Amino acid sequence: MAETTQNGAGQAGSGSAPHTLLGADELILNMGPQHPSTHGVLRVKLKLDGERVAGSECVIGYLHRGVEKIAEHRSYQQFAPYVDRMDYVAAVSNGLGYCEAVEKLMGVEAPPRAKVIRTLLTELQRIASHLLWLATHALDIGALTPLFYCFREREEILKILEKYCGARLTTHAFRIGGLQYDAYDTMEKDVERFCADFLKRIVEYEDLLTGNRIWLGRTKGVGVLSGEDAIAMGVTGPVLRASGVQWDIRKAMPYAAYDQFEFDIPIGKNGDTFDRYVVRMEEMRQSVRICRQAIGKIPAGPILAKVGKVLKPPVGEVYHAIEAPKGELGYYIVSDGTVQPYRVRIRPPSFVNLQAFDKMARGHLVADVVAIIGTLDIVLGEVDR
Repeated sequence: MAETTQNGAGQAGSGSAPHTLLGADELILNMGPQHPSTHGVLRVKLKLDGERVAGSECVIGYLHRGVEKIAEHRSYQQFAPYVDRMDYVAAVSNGLGYCEAVEKLMGVEAPPRAKVIRTLLTELQRIASHLLWLATHALDIGALTPLFYCFREREEILKILEKYCGARLTTHAFRIGGLQYDAYDTMEKDVERFCADFLKRIVEYEDLLTGNRIWLGRTKGVGVLSGEDAIAMGVTGPVLRASGVQWDIRKAMPYAAYDQFEFDIPIGKNGDTFDRYVVRMEEMRQSVRICRQAIGKIPAGPILAKVGKVLKPPVGEVYHAIEAPKGELGYYIVSDGTVQPYRVRIRPPSFVNLQAFDKMARGHLVADVVAIIGTLDIVLGEVDR
């Protein structure tokens, strides 16, 4: 549905006013909330000058479920599965952030074995999330083959998660204080087999896309975001690093077992859609590197700290953030000393990163809007919560 803004230009007797088609000098176009390439129920109001974007407004809230309010009416353990449903393609990461936030509030630390297994599963989830991003992003731009390739490798990760805890998508992998399930017998062999195969598969993706002239034409110089603008808007994750800012919570404020492993932080130079593609591709390689180190360092010992069946953290508040696949995922929890949190506030990366869309889209064509939404890698489940 489109609307036109009338200013009377081009009508008889308008004097020296510039001539415009039917008296319209701009067009307001609704994209979504049912449009497939908006990656969920996102409505984008585009103000167009011909086919150029002169301005935009993201309208959200169509998927709002009141997760943060629900937390106030559930015990700490009961609320844990709810966070898996926010970024539903990176449920393991959501659970890690929440469990560590509650542990920090209680002054409890997970056992070393639990920390390493947590890190391993979280990095596998990062690869799975990036694979889904690449598959859908390439499909939005017009490349069909990467969809099948990426889902082929993602399926192997989902099989590992399914063997571990029985779930594939909304994976409730962790518990407050550590883990409920220990590593299964062949887990290390399965992860090693996946890592060896996956490094070859990344080359296939790059052969298809990196030098492809259509891919370069649709991504180079599109959606440029400078490092200064990214910082000012609170952008995090691969979008921030592609703008040349070397910030990764896994390095800056290590959690789980990340301080035990060696890995690099890939950054871009131009902050465009192509750089964000390159950064995420290299991040998957670094995740493989972490996974291989983790399976060789899983220590013996318990997987769950001594926590009671009824959790009553002391009165206080805590903020804990992790480096989720899409950026900084933070949990702010206020305790009043009862079995239920007094207040829970979640800082999802997709929600914050989305505000950079208008800056990135201005001056580009309508077709580029699809590529820019895809390169942000948003999930509306955590935008709306």
